[in-house]
Amino acid sequence: MKKSARTAALAALERCEREGAWSAAALDSAIRANELPARDAALASRLCLGVLQNGTYLDHYIDLFSKGKLEPRLRLILRLGAYQLLFLDKVPAHAAVSETVELCRDGKLDRAASLANAVLRRIAECKDELPAIPGEGSAAYLSTRWSHPLWLAESLIAERGYAFTEAFFRADNEPPPLCIQVNRLRVSETDYLRALERAGLNVRSFPELPGCFELDGGKVTELPGFEEGLFYVQDRAARVAVQAAGAAPWMRILDACAAPGGKSFAAALDAEGRCRLMSCDLHEKKLRLIRSGAQRLGLEDCLETLAADARVFRPEWEKAFDLVLADVPCSGLGVIRKRPEIRKKSAAELEGLPAIQAAILDNLSRYVKPGGVLLYSTCTILREENRGQIERFLSAHTEYTAEDFSCGSLRSTGGCYEFWPQIDGTDGFFAAKLRRKAQ
Repeated sequence: MKKSARTAALAALERCEREGAWSAAALDSAIRANELPARDAALASRLCLGVLQNGTYLDHYIDLFSKGKLEPRLRLILRLGAYQLLFLDKVPAHAAVSETVELCRDGKLDRAASLANAVLRRIAECKDELPAIPGEGSAAYLSTRWSHPLWLAESLIAERGYAFTEAFFRADNEPPPLCIQVNRLRVSETDYLRALERAGLNVRSFPELPGCFELDGGKVTELPGFEEGLFYVQDRAARVAVQAAGAAPWMRILDACAAPGGKSFAAALDAEGRCRLMSCDLHEKKLRLIRSGAQRLGLEDCLETLAADARVFRPEWEKAFDLVLADVPCSGLGVIRKRPEIRKKSAAELEGLPAIQAAILDNLSRYVKPGGVLLYSTCTILREENRGQIERFLSAHTEYTAEDFSCGSLRSTGGCYEFWPQIDGTDGFFAAKLRRKAQ
């Protein structure tokens, strides 16, 4: 098969389907294997992520204009073609069709080339007046139109209403900004902003979050000062949560589910690098990422790592920490816009998560000093993983109270705040600040 953006996108999509690989890793591997220049690499990324974001929608029209069952590889190829026709205005229709047919031939699907040609030509003919998706106003319609699981559509509509759910799904299919945090131990916010502007980048800043900048995409390792450790990547919602936790110099801090390290780095910077911070994760290989990031940022002197299960009690840590961060394993449904493959998760796959989260929260609560803070957070939007967990915890742990926090115009209620991409412009995220009573 010849090397091109489309072959790389197809290879990445096949890995996502066959192995359950993360799209980012699959794309990086495919781009390297096909030795793509920057422009083709950008197109491969757009094609792969676009197909993952719109798979159910694309399948609806592919099935409408084809007959019979399609083998998995052919369906992926047709999705690539249909995505170009329906979403990429700069790709001429004849090029989208011919290149997709060529993918069939190169991929040893010669017998399917005529079918692919016929299906894509029908989609091209109808692209400006596509047949309506049936059931507008229903969960099934939203599931198809925005390519989200039907179970999630039904759950959110029941809890939040139809308009709210559609706005959330729509935001999930928009390209997310790249959010970075300035390492204020090495460079001032003003100086780094100038460096970004000199590089020709469009930058948005947030007065309530010093050193937080959003960019319209970009490759992290190519931003000014990456090797020098002048910044790290972290979504604005997570940054707000750590700021609310109140890390300060001379604190002893535990980040119990730390990988890839963003919250540890944020807490260390809030403490001006003058704290004792233990960053833990279940797997040693993830700790290597944290250590590498800490070294790049110059935080290695205040940060230790340890492979540890956050559910297992360590007597030596009882009432030992001023601040405990509990960014627990979750369904990840708040970061679909960054990891579109998450939308393939079934409700059954997620059933065991609340029990794990509860066990972690209960155990970590034992490590907080009287008067200290336990920060609970997730990157999901399901009530049973968020407010439901906090309600359960506070009912069982009367030694804790919820403490409200604010950031700019943001105000928590009952110590909790739910971030939504269509409202806050952040990941879908949840944070709860819990204070252990002094006595």
